[in-house]
Amino acid sequence: MNISSSKTNKSKISASQKITGIVLLLAAITGVYFSFHTPVAYHIIPANNPWIDDYSAIAAMEHYKSWGTYNVHDPACKKVGDTYYMYSTDAIFAENKEEAKEKGVPLGYIQMRKSNDLINWEFIGWAFPEIPTKAVNWVRSQANGEGATNIWAPYLIEHNGVFRLYYCVSAFGLNTSYIGMVESNSPEGPWTDRGCVVKTGKGDVMNAIDPSVIEDPKNGKWWMHYGSYFGGLFCMELNPETGLAATEGDQGHLIARRADYEKDNLEAPEIIYHPGLEKYFLFTSYDPLMTTYNVRVAYSDKPEGPFMDFYGQDIKDTTNNVPVITAPYRFNNHPGWAGTAHCGIIDAGDGRFFMAHQGRLSPGNHMMNLHVREIFFTESGWPVVSPQRYTGNPNRDFNRDDLVGEWEIIRIFEPPLVRDLIAGQILWGEGDLRKGEQAESTIVKFEKDGSAGNANWNFNSRKQSLNIKSDNEEISNLIVMAGHDWENEAETILFTGLDKEGCAVWGKRVK
Repeated sequence: MNISSSKTNKSKISASQKITGIVLLLAAITGVYFSFHTPVAYHIIPANNPWIDDYSAIAAMEHYKSWGTYNVHDPACKKVGDTYYMYSTDAIFAENKEEAKEKGVPLGYIQMRKSNDLINWEFIGWAFPEIPTKAVNWVRSQANGEGATNIWAPYLIEHNGVFRLYYCVSAFGLNTSYIGMVESNSPEGPWTDRGCVVKTGKGDVMNAIDPSVIEDPKNGKWWMHYGSYFGGLFCMELNPETGLAATEGDQGHLIARRADYEKDNLEAPEIIYHPGLEKYFLFTSYDPLMTTYNVRVAYSDKPEGPFMDFYGQDIKDTTNNVPVITAPYRFNNHPGWAGTAHCGIIDAGDGRFFMAHQGRLSPGNHMMNLHVREIFFTESGWPVVSPQRYTGNPNRDFNRDDLVGEWEIIRIFEPPLVRDLIAGQILWGEGDLRKGEQAESTIVKFEKDGSAGNANWNFNSRKQSLNIKSDNEEISNLIVMAGHDWENEAETILFTGLDKEGCAVWGKRVK
């Protein structure tokens, strides 16, 4: 498998060259007219969305049982039997502590949900009755009595019928942090605290937050990836029998970092193993969570790394690595999404994988919706995600005539603007996206003769893949699938893939 799809040295590709390439291709394929066209074989079918995106009407504390897909931040999900269990940081739009106390609603203790279909989610409560004392004591001892007011970024893994839930407690803006682990015989708890996995404080380079744990199927070793913009991401070995550090006091080794943490955030590692490809994929989140948050991915032959990017570079160097597989975007007939990162990867157990992440509803970017997208793998072995949220669309094959019609196409890109950050996040009051930070869709018409404005398209029915070629660029092997058009409430045809610079390309047929 050729996991690296380009031999180009990324350091030689300037930001202006990237933007020029995008502009040239979009210019080439947008010389279209907008007449209505109905393909011969495939008709777009109206279909309601399973829920609305603006949940302000049920944002009050007493409606928490209705937050199935709402107030989801830093999700982690595992399938247990026929049920998917999701755990997430207790971030709440319109949080009101006095109202919560009056209504008997706990705050700060890891939200739990479950689903049988990855579409409809039941809010089942909070994992903890309180923040574990050892975590609170450590953080406050390092932060002058401050911090430890919430539990962040959980992660679940099973071992011999026992469920281990990893969690982190911190003081915002400091690397005084604590990753602990609790156990239960049920994914719904109750949980028993088993103690500290790793902790960081004054004098440490790294930050003990955002755990992700994996077992090496070849030798049974366990590894935990964790970290943030404080020093980068680290990997440490765990003892499978205890779920804690294999060597007491070990903080692991560096696996990923960025160059300038005053403007470049990095956090939220999530690692999976793909048995068919025999590769480990490490998903990471870049930039500030309320605005240009985006997901990158790298691969390795070993769970402990090293991890390589699209250009074959080790991600512990200071390059801004690609591929970029999600970033802020907007299709027509919708206000769009920011903060599309901190993902949890879901193994459905049947060969399929899904990505769960927050999406912050623009333009306010404070309401946090759950996005679950199916993952597909390109010909060269890179994971990419559907341009639309999963609604249980059945698999089916298409023919060339099905693709004739009007499409909306989005080119995902690296955020072009630079912002000063505090603790990896934007300054207070700068939570709106700025012009140029959100990928917008372009209308393209695929004609029956294979033209698309000043470009051409062709479809390989055997591989169910699409190529788009202009005089300046060719985007090859885009993966075509059935899916739900969320913005227009219809069942349609979608495609996803990567361009030659490692940025996602998304499309959906709209007419």
